[in-house]
Amino acid sequence: MHPLVSALEGTLIVSCQAYPGEPMRDPRTMAQVAAAVQAGGASAVRAQGLEDIRAVKQAVDVPVIGIWKDGAEGVFITPTLEHCRAVVDAGADILALDGTTRPRPDGRTLAQTVAAVRERFDGPLMADCDSVESALLAADLGIEIIGTTLSGYTAARPAVDGPDLELLGELAGALPSTSVLVAEGRVHSIAQAAAARAAGAHAVVVGTAITHPTSLTRWFHDAVTSASRP
Repeated sequence: MHPLVSALEGTLIVSCQAYPGEPMRDPRTMAQVAAAVQAGGASAVRAQGLEDIRAVKQAVDVPVIGIWKDGAEGVFITPTLEHCRAVVDAGADILALDGTTRPRPDGRTLAQTVAAVRERFDGPLMADCDSVESALLAADLGIEIIGTTLSGYTAARPAVDGPDLELLGELAGALPSTSVLVAEGRVHSIAQAAAARAAGAHAVVVGTAITHPTSLTRWFHDAVTSASRP
């Protein structure tokens, strides 16, 4: 197993991203956020976009999991071979890409994309999957990290409140020893993070609940404004 992957065992990975149009959508800001979560114990940081990857790489000592979101529908997380190569060239230690079975924008299959990436990148790959089927296929391709990132975001499985613990449990007993399972997606509390680990996750990714003040503020705002006084 790649040492970057084995080092993630039992740890927290933090996704540092801001959405287009938000005040924090700035590589320098994301780099500062990444440095802050490293100080809090994050074992790795997930960064989105080439400029953010470069800035975060300079700000932290932990591995950077790089993605490039391009588009809003279908396959848009590092969707093509061109995107994969650009993320690697930007300095990502681990390349994450869509690991579903859906058609990819450049017409390549996931297998073809992975084979081409391996020609010039010897770091680990992370597949953002949406089902048992896609996860096992990604593992068969030799992808080292299998994430539940897209569970509930495609037609493969319904969305649940919190991480997909059922999927985690199924995959924990099905993945080969060459791949490790990472929980990602809707981990919004400490209890949910612990539950994901207990369900069989090798590591847990938390994003919004740590690094997205706009969403956090909205959660509290909605709770306060909808509550009634005695």
